[in-house]
Amino acid sequence: MDIDAGRQVYLPRCNGDVDDDGREKRTGTVWTASAHIVTAVIGSGVLSLAWAIAQLGWVAGPLSLVLFSIVTFYTCGLLADCYRVGDPVTGKRNYTYTEAVQAYLGGWHVWFCGFCQYVNMFGTGIGYTITASISAAALKKSNCFHKYGHKADCSQHLSGYIIGFGVVQVIFCQVPNFHKLSWLSVVAAVMSFTYAAIAVGLSLAQTITGPRGKTSLTGTEVGVDLDASQKVWMTFQALGNVAFAYSYSIILIEIQDTLASPPAENKTMRRATLMGISTTTSFYMLCGCLGYSAFGNSANGNILTGFGFYEPYWLVDLANVCIVLHLVGGFQVFCQPLFAAVEGSAVRRHPSLAREHAIMFRLVWRTAYVGLIMLLAMLMPFFNSILGFLGSIAFWPLTVFFPVEMYIRQRQIPRFSTKWVAMQSLSFVCFLVTAAACAASIQGVRDALKTYTPFKTKT
Repeated sequence: MDIDAGRQVYLPRCNGDVDDDGREKRTGTVWTASAHIVTAVIGSGVLSLAWAIAQLGWVAGPLSLVLFSIVTFYTCGLLADCYRVGDPVTGKRNYTYTEAVQAYLGGWHVWFCGFCQYVNMFGTGIGYTITASISAAALKKSNCFHKYGHKADCSQHLSGYIIGFGVVQVIFCQVPNFHKLSWLSVVAAVMSFTYAAIAVGLSLAQTITGPRGKTSLTGTEVGVDLDASQKVWMTFQALGNVAFAYSYSIILIEIQDTLASPPAENKTMRRATLMGISTTTSFYMLCGCLGYSAFGNSANGNILTGFGFYEPYWLVDLANVCIVLHLVGGFQVFCQPLFAAVEGSAVRRHPSLAREHAIMFRLVWRTAYVGLIMLLAMLMPFFNSILGFLGSIAFWPLTVFFPVEMYIRQRQIPRFSTKWVAMQSLSFVCFLVTAAACAASIQGVRDALKTYTPFKTKT
């Protein structure tokens, strides 16, 4: 894949309809950028936080949320400064994360960045497809439980729901570019607030009225059903789930490229990041801590579809409808940058595509992409393990390593200076967390495969 899919061509500004690079004038604001961030961040991750805190306990659980939010805010600020090379107002724009890495670091960093970014975007599509399908199936389960009782067999096959979600995505994927999707992100952000608020409300009600699950300072306890090694694996997998909950840096540059200027895009992006991370962390604390308070160490992997909540069934249904609608938008936020990179590369290699076959190429390739994601989602419908794996492979390289390295290069920080050592230490600690979470998630998938039958998964 050519990482220069959006290489800049400088054209003089001749009217008010174009920006300084000759492209259509950007109109994004701090509010639209915040909506994009909330859409990207509050997705599958929020649903697993009660389970994650159940593995970590009252001390490490909330602390991990705070630490991940601080690290994410700090490194995203570093990354926002890399949108332009040189002057933050008039410097050359980097249209993608990979272009920023090429401009500041070059060499093997470019290949490694492109690999991590696009693999994670692809994997996030799988994760969102699984989550949306589980929520769609939960709608029918909720009504079944309400009609026939909580002991009824209301299990649903996931494959049909995965196909249905894929068909919807095939339609939305025909939207030409990311800039045309601001309205979808706003709708999706509203949906995310709605279902997160419902989860908080139901958890609070369960906590007040009972029965409440058993909780502890250290989370799930080693005993008959959980040995010491499993406790360790589950703890690291939980950290991967928390990391996934904050994985939006891979599309930060693309979001920043939608912003109007002046003021300088990096200043607007810092404000949007503060608003987005503060909002999502507040919801994460409420969802995770109240969910753990309500269900204790037996909290389900997905708080709204594991059926700790049965009533009021219509409110559970509304929450799951909101999840599906939100993930329709979230899927697009993550796949559109990948589409742009692939199609830009293809057009430069085969210019006739742009002139004669652009629509047909977009239809065929994007449909095939969604089809492959549907297939893999049906083959690997393991919610918490997949989220942990995706969070782990994205967090260190894309949220920490590259922003730190680019900042060091940009500011020319001397090697072994106090600041250099501090930043490299932060990067190394995050690498250790990533490696442990990745290993634990792979172990979780291996365990799940022992009792799994392809295409026959029920929820």
